[in-house]
Amino acid sequence: MRNVTKDNITDVFMGYMGEDTNPRLREVMQSLVTHLHAFAKEVNLTHAEWQMGVEFLERSGAMCDAERHEFVLLSDVLGLSSLVDMINFKPGGTSSSVLGPFHISGAPPLPIGGDLRGDLDAPVLLAQGIVKDTDGQPIAGATVDIWQTAPNGLYSSQDPEQGTYSFHGIQTTGADGRYAFTSVKPVEYEVPTDGPIGEFFEACGRHAWRPSHLHFIVKADGFRPLVTEVFPDDDAYLDQDTVFGVREDLVMSYWHMPAGTFPDGFALSGSVDGPYLQVDFDLTLVEA
Repeated sequence: MRNVTKDNITDVFMGYMGEDTNPRLREVMQSLVTHLHAFAKEVNLTHAEWQMGVEFLERSGAMCDAERHEFVLLSDVLGLSSLVDMINFKPGGTSSSVLGPFHISGAPPLPIGGDLRGDLDAPVLLAQGIVKDTDGQPIAGATVDIWQTAPNGLYSSQDPEQGTYSFHGIQTTGADGRYAFTSVKPVEYEVPTDGPIGEFFEACGRHAWRPSHLHFIVKADGFRPLVTEVFPDDDAYLDQDTVFGVREDLVMSYWHMPAGTFPDGFALSGSVDGPYLQVDFDLTLVEA
């Protein structure tokens, strides 16, 4: 095409795609390029602004490795990750929420009633619930991948003082569908601001804080995988999560339990003398 103009360049782009292009890829690319070209024309994008955007993406890519996922973080803070979650949500199950950039694959098995707190001098949190289907029946053999921040607000991949799988574990439910573990109360934290995303926050006048939360990835044969997180109802950042991850059904309450009431069946049973926190939160999966 010799006579490419700002009015026909989108159509020309589509005309360059081969006849054997995957139909779904064609649909996605046509919409993407149509909106991208329309955006550039709508804001009268300058060369300097285009160059700034390209450099921002290049620097984001340069920060990505096995432990730092700056592009995932960019998707999160733009609300794209949460939007994709909501588009693909199937009614009847627990809402999905952002995976975030700090999940580590291959966490070790954690027995039902196992402990993530270790030797830390921090209040005990007892978390438990049932993995169930939309009819309320427990699901046996479901895997529950659990991870959270340490009390210093850092995930293990951010903190050289922590072990690789600190505050990470995977439980497998029995016939009762139950997961249960002890840990420490997660804390609110700022997402990393030492890279391009930090510059984005500063330019937009935004804070980088997330409310405290527990992460879960739940999988079971015959069911759609669930990636989610749960948030306490008293967190200061509950209504201003910088990655838009909070959903109404993911808000839970910590129960302040008195001394002498810690139950049996946990790794810490018999060793918790004082008060502790407890949260009960069921996770509902939708059939595939």
